[in-house]
Amino acid sequence: MKISDFPSDIQSYIIPEPTGELFYKCLGCSAEFPINKPLYVCPECEQIFLIHDRRAESLKKISGKTWQKIFDFRKALNIPAFKGIYRFHEFTGSCIPESSIVYLGEGNTPIIEANKRLKEKLNIRFFYKNDGQNPSGSFKDRGMASAISNIKYLMDQGFVSDIIAVCASTGDTSAAAALYASYLQPHVKSAVLLPHKKVTPQQLSQPLGSGAQVFEIPGVFDDCMKIVESLSEKYSVVLLNSKNPWRILGQESYAYEIAQDFDYQMDDKVIVVPIGNAGNISAIMNGFLKFFEAGIIKSLPKIIGVQSEHADPVFRYYKEKEGNRKFEPVIVKPSVAQAAMIGNPVSMPRVIHLTKKYNELAGTERVFFMQVKEQSIMEWYLEANQNGHISCTQGGECLAGLFQAVKEKIVLTSEIAVVDATAHALKFSNFQNLYFEQKLPKEYNIKHNLDFINLPSLIMPDNGMPVPSQENRLNPDEFKVFVDDISQKIAKKLNLKGIL
Repeated sequence: MKISDFPSDIQSYIIPEPTGELFYKCLGCSAEFPINKPLYVCPECEQIFLIHDRRAESLKKISGKTWQKIFDFRKALNIPAFKGIYRFHEFTGSCIPESSIVYLGEGNTPIIEANKRLKEKLNIRFFYKNDGQNPSGSFKDRGMASAISNIKYLMDQGFVSDIIAVCASTGDTSAAAALYASYLQPHVKSAVLLPHKKVTPQQLSQPLGSGAQVFEIPGVFDDCMKIVESLSEKYSVVLLNSKNPWRILGQESYAYEIAQDFDYQMDDKVIVVPIGNAGNISAIMNGFLKFFEAGIIKSLPKIIGVQSEHADPVFRYYKEKEGNRKFEPVIVKPSVAQAAMIGNPVSMPRVIHLTKKYNELAGTERVFFMQVKEQSIMEWYLEANQNGHISCTQGGECLAGLFQAVKEKIVLTSEIAVVDATAHALKFSNFQNLYFEQKLPKEYNIKHNLDFINLPSLIMPDNGMPVPSQENRLNPDEFKVFVDDISQKIAKKLNLKGIL
């Protein structure tokens, strides 16, 4: 659409200008720092940051209804930079000009309503938000688009030049970081650290395919993260993990899209997310808080954070009474929700800060934390995908958490839930294959339920009958005999009836 085709009262807002004054604010000592160079921890107290906008109050001068109208009509723009997370430019990075925005198709992912059978099993209406349909196949692209756009902005402004970007990963972060960094070749190069044999083959292939230098490290994600933090403290590199507050800023778009998808009616909504490194749940809380404070939504939805019993430090923290809470990292055990297998979440300070603010502004408890068993994660993952979804194992973890929350009446059957499928099902198909073949190692603590197992059947003709191959084709008579024989065998297995 041309600008002249938009309603006159919002024409001046449709293409956003870089008007924000962003700054880093420490969650520990509240010190503030300019954004003209990358920062990850406070030089004063070594606590992590959130990004704030000095002009945030001015956003309230525009009514919530007008903002809704702006965002709804902005979807019709044919400008690529504003099709993704920067559709919400004023809230996701208001200092970034259009020329610095890196857009690879991220954001604007669909919400898919569960079928009747699944809704009956959970006794609630719910949707999957398929963030696996982002360019690299996971929600991490939202934050990476923000972080890489910030890098391009700093380069365009002359604050930095050639960049080495580094990250630790359980798989999805490395895929996103390598993809987005490769778009800015040769000025940005990426290096990723992965725990040896702790990522799926599909995830390992992604950063390799994007040209990143990949280093496999003994141990688990938490060990890789310590090495990356050491690199960022001692050398001139850009950290692309969610310790980078620009990642959080981009991932807030998940909340904005959900609000828009439901016409900004959030009073009966429940958002279910896996916790992992705690960046995504922090971003989602902060996104809804920003929309609430700007009057774009009138109420804050419930948020359910879910963790496996094999990696549950956040759940353990909130299980204690408020005065007795002390965060303790845990040593993780193997989990099929591999991307969430993190025992010392970097964003834990953000979770604590934002959960408190969220509940206070809501006037009641609206953020909850669930622990689920590995068996439940695996079975709900399979159940979802056998009912029309493309959920990763973390999406199975979310569905297990929703089932548990409904059972415990934390979530009411009259509410509507949105369940996060953080990555595409194909990234974690090896867990499905191991389950079907009944070869999941014992340390996952999962029993194989025959009701879920689905394996291919090899259909062969009777002994001595010739079969086709790529090298040797059958003559017409032989091929007809082959087709008739195989057709009859398949029809018998499917209990097919002949055409009358």
